[in-house]
Amino acid sequence: MTGFDTPATDLLGIDHPVVQAPIGSATCPELAAAVADAGGLGHLAVTWRDREGTRRVVEETAAATDGTFAVNLVLDGETGVLDPGEHVEAVLDAGAEVVSFSFGEAAPHVSRCHDAGATVLQTVTDADSAREAESAGVDCVVTQGWEAGGHVQGEVATMPLVPRVADAVDVPVVAAGGIADGRGLAAALALGADAAWLGTRFLATAEARVHRVYRERLLAASESATAYTELFDKGWPGMPHRVVQNETVRRWRAAGEPAPGDRPGETDTVARAGDGEPIERYDEALATPEVSGDVDDMALFAGQSAGLADEVRPAGEVVTAVVSEAAATLDGLDEQRREN
Repeated sequence: MTGFDTPATDLLGIDHPVVQAPIGSATCPELAAAVADAGGLGHLAVTWRDREGTRRVVEETAAATDGTFAVNLVLDGETGVLDPGEHVEAVLDAGAEVVSFSFGEAAPHVSRCHDAGATVLQTVTDADSAREAESAGVDCVVTQGWEAGGHVQGEVATMPLVPRVADAVDVPVVAAGGIADGRGLAAALALGADAAWLGTRFLATAEARVHRVYRERLLAASESATAYTELFDKGWPGMPHRVVQNETVRRWRAAGEPAPGDRPGETDTVARAGDGEPIERYDEALATPEVSGDVDDMALFAGQSAGLADEVRPAGEVVTAVVSEAAATLDGLDEQRREN
């Protein structure tokens, strides 16, 4: 299969410039290992895990693949989870070789990661924050466009964001937001990125830990079926996110979009986690396979690329298809240029 050699692939030690996003509780060792085995960068999200749970999933993933995978930590204090410094220690002690940081500055943790031999990525929202990350010693920056699914850091779309950041820094750039196929990868490379970060597409894979109902809604969603909102704020208040529009979103809009505390069904328990813990209507909980109840009323995180995720495939096949399509796209453009 045709591949791409970019500064990002060289830095990360991967064969293809495809990064599986840390899609919350949908990540697991099986998914990260499958992407890594296919030559991409797999990813684990561990922010909401304790030290022992973090260590376990990192070690399980390392045992399952000889490829490269990253471990992501959210730094926003509003999550109310494990202290970032403690979590970084847990991640590094477990042997993580790549650590990505989002929703905060990696600067306080860069030296510790480098001392442990780990490569550091940070998600940025504009050229200024990219420059700051580079000055702090971050090895690679991720530009998250507004089209992205799940929690969204910035307000700039991928198309204008990537070239601005690529022009601003000398470290590799990974483009995120609205990318789900090889055409998106080709576009990201043309804009100046060195790899593409795919989240929504990897939700629709056989290995992703998502509930059947969630997956079905995702597969049926079009590019216009998502909502950018702060609605599902219980657990992470004030952080915008993009979700598939559902009955919860429609009821809230029909009520005039009232503020928290006055929303329809504010304290409704719509589902329960595997351990029986109640999930309220406006919780930011992700629908994993063990959830029971009205899953369709939960936060169904997805980006505007949802319309491109129309079938469930093994994660390794997604990597292969994306790279092959990107190569064919760029070859086709080159052929058109020569003909003209």
